[in-house]
Amino acid sequence: MEGQGFRDRAPEFEEMEAEILGISFDTPEANDRFAEKFLLPFRLLSDPDRSVGERYETKRHRDEKYPESPKRRTYLIDPHGIIRKAYRVTDVDSHPVEVLEDLRALR
Repeated sequence: MEGQGFRDRAPEFEEMEAEILGISFDTPEANDRFAEKFLLPFRLLSDPDRSVGERYETKRHRDEKYPESPKRRTYLIDPHGIIRKAYRVTDVDSHPVEVLEDLRALR
């Protein structure tokens, strides 16, 4: 699971003063249970109406596979709110390392 990779590397992100946020289409209560179950040390935001998913291109079209689930996307956003890199996540195991490397390169 992608969140576990970020969880396991959370101290490295903290050292770089980077904040990790997750977001899903689930309710806040479901996200709380999920975060507790997997010991996630970062906040999970809820987007049940999928309006954020629409803006960040995670919402799937009805004709796509798994239309109720969001696409896996990560955004590296600087302190000014500018997206510095957008990722289409394909390898959840190596992805947190990739983000850390890109964060280091931006500094």
